[in-house]
Amino acid sequence: MAEEGGTDAVLVVAGPEALPAAAGSLLAALAPHLKVALRVFAAIERERARSVLRDDAARRMNFGWIAIDGKCCIVDLDPQAERVLQQSGLLRRGSYDRLTPASPAVDRELTALARKFAGSPDERPRAINLSHDPWIDLLVSPLRVDALAGGSRAVAAVYLRGDRSSSTDRHEQLADLFQLTPSEARLAWSMTQGLSIAEAADEHGLTIETARNYSKKIYAKTGARGQADLVRHILTSVLALA
Repeated sequence: MAEEGGTDAVLVVAGPEALPAAAGSLLAALAPHLKVALRVFAAIERERARSVLRDDAARRMNFGWIAIDGKCCIVDLDPQAERVLQQSGLLRRGSYDRLTPASPAVDRELTALARKFAGSPDERPRAINLSHDPWIDLLVSPLRVDALAGGSRAVAAVYLRGDRSSSTDRHEQLADLFQLTPSEARLAWSMTQGLSIAEAADEHGLTIETARNYSKKIYAKTGARGQADLVRHILTSVLALA
């Protein structure tokens, strides 16, 4: 039997003696049910493949989440966040399972937010930058979910987005994707990280006029209508999966 998506199934019945005529009738009666089972099996396999692709895309985009209590102790987290804790020195599990940033200033800020969210869950989410190269951001959002794990109370969700590529890698990828020169790629990436043209020019030792000329070429090659559009073009491109 063949399923429309290309999956085939073969049913073989064998025995030491010739099969009676009733066996043929039984197989004929089973055929419609086997076709249904084959369609269900094929649909499950397709959904499993889609799920694998979705999980892989999320992993490549390096998004993860960590639920913390009012003392910044980890209540629960997803596998992507677990990998970040294991591989990055910027964020780790501290004593008593406390979420501990490497930067003392970020640690104090995260601790204050957890305490504030514990007392006032209506506070607005706050963004924190952990690193510029590679780029790693946190979004700390109030959350109140009873018994997420072990009877604890989560007061905040720490969403994290970590870029696995260095700036040098990103420059090369931008040059390949949009046919930018190395200088244009470096300027484009700096502008994508939120620097103004003047700030990006200073960072790369360019004059303002040279940086503006580069930016015009960047906009023309990427199809962007300005810096905000450039950020959207780059951060929603396949570079997010690289």
